[in-house]
Amino acid sequence: MIAIAGAGPAGVAAAYELGRRGHAARVFEHDAQIGGLSRTVCHDGYRCDIGGHRFFTKSAEVSQFWRTVLPDDLLRRSRLSRILYRGRLFQYPLRALDALVKLGVSETAHALGSFAKRQIWPRRPERSFEDWVSNRFGDHLYRIFFKTYTEKVWGIACTDLSADWAAQRIRNLNLGRAMLNAIGVARGRNVASLIEEFDYPRYGPGQLYENAAQQATAMGAEFHLRHEIVRVNHDGSRVTSLGVLDGGRLLEVPVSHLISSMPLTDLIGRLAPAPPEMVVQASRALRYRSIITVNLVIHQADVLPDTWVYLHSPEIRAGRLQLYKNWSPYMVPDPATSVVGLEYFTWEESAPWTLSDTALLEMAQQDMAALNLVAPGSVAGGFVVRYSKAYPVYEGDYATRVSAIREYLARFANLVCVGRYGQFRYNNMDHSIMTAFLGVRRLLGEPVDPWAVNEDAQYLEERAPTQA
Repeated sequence: MIAIAGAGPAGVAAAYELGRRGHAARVFEHDAQIGGLSRTVCHDGYRCDIGGHRFFTKSAEVSQFWRTVLPDDLLRRSRLSRILYRGRLFQYPLRALDALVKLGVSETAHALGSFAKRQIWPRRPERSFEDWVSNRFGDHLYRIFFKTYTEKVWGIACTDLSADWAAQRIRNLNLGRAMLNAIGVARGRNVASLIEEFDYPRYGPGQLYENAAQQATAMGAEFHLRHEIVRVNHDGSRVTSLGVLDGGRLLEVPVSHLISSMPLTDLIGRLAPAPPEMVVQASRALRYRSIITVNLVIHQADVLPDTWVYLHSPEIRAGRLQLYKNWSPYMVPDPATSVVGLEYFTWEESAPWTLSDTALLEMAQQDMAALNLVAPGSVAGGFVVRYSKAYPVYEGDYATRVSAIREYLARFANLVCVGRYGQFRYNNMDHSIMTAFLGVRRLLGEPVDPWAVNEDAQYLEERAPTQA
């Protein structure tokens, strides 16, 4: 029996791909809902996305998967994302003329001088996020447009965040390139650009994964929700069975293969017998950042035209504002209302994770009042969504630790790790799905490597080349 740990994008895609190839799988998910971080939560008819999930890929195979699963419900949406700083909205990705004009003469002069300095005296070696961004935008724009938000997200200093994260997420962006492009000098030189349009399911991203799970079930898959894998038994070279907690019962489930999309740290902690101490210590040094989305129902038809807004002002505790109705008008039951999500990034041992839902709703309303985007008294209620271990943290010597874990896991011939959590890699959805497709092929004997997806830090939001 082929088992799959987790029913997020990678786990669901693996079950679907196995079914398409004539193999049934049993999927064990500790939560009560399909979709993982890409689920859609519905409360009184109001739907929310957790983090905002754009459907865009350069992979024809992933695109075909999406369109096969949802042939009639993928909406084409325009991207508008901006940075809110000192009461002004700046285009993101940064557009040189927009940013410099809105900053004013003094700030612009400071920014250009700082950028010029880093072109002459770059930071070397380029180890941290701060090094990477400062070299491409200058220290001044780094402090304005990157530092505050990034430290809200990760909860660590930008000097402790690896340059790998910047290279993966904002590759090929820099002030010099943006300025040349703005005045037309760089036109026709294949300048990388972030996507301006993307697809989005009519009723949120969870619609796709719920439909894919239904189709996989029709092909023989079994999805067991509220089933937590608490032990992964092995004989040193193969995974032999799983200890699965179903309510108060511990089930022993024999397996022929395991596709794991559970957090890599959880996999190491649940192996029995335990791995060598060096591998255990490497796993314990890896951390995931969690997210809380506080969703407020607004008695107001429109708030902003953006899909999301980065909140860089340090006095605002939220890191990002999602405007779900602009992702899809079907996210709200009443067109005279809106629903917005304020995102708080957190460690689980401290606030805001430890706050009650009531306290979180109050904090979000205070942030909305400070943002001055809605009329006083227009908040009609809200609901809180918490998601544990949402983002793998690229801090310190994380790559060496992951490498040590990978080397140990390579001994298990019937185990593959897939997805963002399973590989401890900040994958997009399409990357995670592709790791699942390759993981299935590897278990079926093909010479492919699911770890190779996105290994070159290519951020697949760059505009695809125009087809002839």
